[in-house]
Amino acid sequence: MTEPDILTGIANFLFEVGMLKRTPRSGFQFLGSGGESVAEHSFRTACITYVLGSIEEKASGEKIDKDRLLKMGLFHDFLEARTGDLNYVNKKYLKVDEARARSELANGIPFGPEIEELLIEFAEGKTREARVARDADQLEFILALKECKDTGSTYADEWLVFALKRLTTETARELAAKILETDSSLWWFSDKSDWWVRGK
Repeated sequence: MTEPDILTGIANFLFEVGMLKRTPRSGFQFLGSGGESVAEHSFRTACITYVLGSIEEKASGEKIDKDRLLKMGLFHDFLEARTGDLNYVNKKYLKVDEARARSELANGIPFGPEIEELLIEFAEGKTREARVARDADQLEFILALKECKDTGSTYADEWLVFALKRLTTETARELAAKILETDSSLWWFSDKSDWWVRGK
């Protein structure tokens, strides 16, 4: 049976994770929308890590640690429950004590050291898995910017230039190019038949 103190630490951790649902992605305020949470971003990033890892593995013929990759995609912004999401304007003036936030997040939970290790690996970006996870993070932003562009944002194109430059793998660059030429509503609105009139 698990010790009560450990369960308390786990309960606190899960409440902390829940804070990400209420933590806004602050950069979107500059696009006229602050409507995306860190949790929403992290969910799609985790999905992208799986997709990008699968494509990367097939293209190279070399195995990739998808378990580690998925965890990095899911956990990469955990610290923002403590630090908030600093956009690029904020980062000009503020410095976050990420080491302290990582250490305090990991303290008191049995899987804390693994999460701390994954966050450090992601931040350093030296391993293949970290590079793919970091590209997945940027691809999520690129998808969000494309959605903003498709619904009329006049700034999304300018932001896309910089987001594209952050990609490090050829797989991510190829996927980004396809994202940019695909209408974001195509997945559900490609059939422009009379079904939309009759609903049958």
